[in-house]
Amino acid sequence: MACRIEDYGLIGDCETAALVGRDGSIDWLCWPSFDSDACFAGLLGTSRQGRWQIAPAQEVTKTSRRYWDDTLILETRFETAGGTVAVIDFMPPRGKASDIVRLVRGISGQVKLRMEMVIRFGFGTDIPWVKKSEDGSALLAICGPDLIVLRTEVQTRGEDMTTVADFEVGEGETVPFVLTYGPSHLDAPEPIDPLQALQKTRDFWTEWSTRCTYQGCNRDLVMRSLITLKALTYGPTGGIVAAPTTSLPEILGGPKNWDYRFCWLRDATFTLLALMNSGYTEEASCWHGWLLRAVAGSPADMQIMYGIRGQRRLLEWEADWLQGYEGAQPVRIGNAAHAQLQLDVYGELMDAFHQARVAGLKLDERNWNLECKVLEHLAEIWDRPDSGIWERRGDGKHYVSSKVMTWVAFDRAIKSVEKFGLEAPLEKWRTLRDTIHRDVCEKGFDRNLNTFVESYGSPLLDASILLLPWVGFLPGNDPRVRGTLTAIEKHMMRDGFVMRHDSREPRDRKLRPEGAFLACTLWLADAYVLAGEIDKAQTLFDRVVGVANDLGLLAEEFDTAARRQTGNFPQALTHIALINTAHNLSDARKPAMQRSK
Repeated sequence: MACRIEDYGLIGDCETAALVGRDGSIDWLCWPSFDSDACFAGLLGTSRQGRWQIAPAQEVTKTSRRYWDDTLILETRFETAGGTVAVIDFMPPRGKASDIVRLVRGISGQVKLRMEMVIRFGFGTDIPWVKKSEDGSALLAICGPDLIVLRTEVQTRGEDMTTVADFEVGEGETVPFVLTYGPSHLDAPEPIDPLQALQKTRDFWTEWSTRCTYQGCNRDLVMRSLITLKALTYGPTGGIVAAPTTSLPEILGGPKNWDYRFCWLRDATFTLLALMNSGYTEEASCWHGWLLRAVAGSPADMQIMYGIRGQRRLLEWEADWLQGYEGAQPVRIGNAAHAQLQLDVYGELMDAFHQARVAGLKLDERNWNLECKVLEHLAEIWDRPDSGIWERRGDGKHYVSSKVMTWVAFDRAIKSVEKFGLEAPLEKWRTLRDTIHRDVCEKGFDRNLNTFVESYGSPLLDASILLLPWVGFLPGNDPRVRGTLTAIEKHMMRDGFVMRHDSREPRDRKLRPEGAFLACTLWLADAYVLAGEIDKAQTLFDRVVGVANDLGLLAEEFDTAARRQTGNFPQALTHIALINTAHNLSDARKPAMQRSK
């Protein structure tokens, strides 16, 4: 059985990532990239569907873990009656091949350990052909296009389709294991020196972390969030995946299990500001470049998400042989929501481009032509129903947050024209901007309830309306915004956290309620900042960081009843929101004021 979601740590090489459990088991790894098939899929099934565990063979009396300073090097310590041992896990910056290095280091006494490796390509279905290399120095696992090479000084053997090893480590000793991926039609990748790789990895992350300019409160958590964001970046293109996992359930035991190994446009401006305000302009520029390439083409074909290389066809299917995390089915690969109409993405794109221009990022000369084409198309479709920011499946609605983001699209274009002297049909855009604003205020605000609502004509709320002051649609102290915050507090909060959907909305009573949405809780904190209620904002921020795991990592949601993290993990949007809220609290409302001006 897999660990609790919060019991995992993250390692990665900025092209893919692995989850390492507190029990010393790597239960999730897609190789060679984030969107590849998993070769360790035990997270969503059983250990028979892929995992790599190194742990004491005797009873463990205490387990602790930490990252080495501001790096992605994970150390897990196991204490036993015979002594203490540390397993140091990391993925070196990728060279010619991708490697996972596991160093077993004796801290005290003498500890017996066992290694068990179950390699299953194709999300747990495909058993590889395993053999020794010609010189006997490595173990080769081959299946179709994939090759994995295990190198270690420990003697391994096969047991019941599993590679195992039993060994001992004494104080001061280090036993290395190196697992390397390569294409099966080529020679096995050359071996690396594991200790040199450790130093190289430490140098890489230490140097990267020193570029952080944030010096406010909770700097350690902000730094960990930035490192996580870097780890979720696909280095060759600059695309940032929403999470490295698929189908970790939003509701424990439920069917809301989605593939998040893709890049969402809805996160664009939040991501850009989090990176730029923290000193990472190179990463912000790469993210902007990915955005521009991904959406290139007809604006009518623009999607809400793309693959890490900008792929558009993200066909959804179900891996019915996997039982799902704690039985949550189905396990989905791909994401059908990529074909939905979500009007908010047009505003996100235009806002991201405007913020990049204001920040002085070097933009491609094709940028403005693309932006104008986007607005030509948006002028024709802004008043259509859509699927909304939460990717509702079924008939579309006139979602308030979607309409507000169409207003943002024209507003940011107008500001770019006014600030940078660009050519555009300014009066037409101003007229449209004002028309949309009136439409939202007339149809999306319920005067009897004194709140903005989820969609036109609905009495229900949703958490995305918290973004209205964030994006500058109305000031944070506007009476309509204050009324909305009061309604959110009354109907959208559980145990001090913000839910994504209104608690009054009909739901399947056979299922547990969905967990609190952590990014939305931080959005309420940002709205408090803009309303001048700093103490309330700080309380919410502290509440969210209080449910981070011992490594500072956060999933998408938090089940307040079970006191457990839920949803895909670690979640980029949650960590992005944490970074931006920390800046809002420490830097005189910097990110919120950047978007609201």
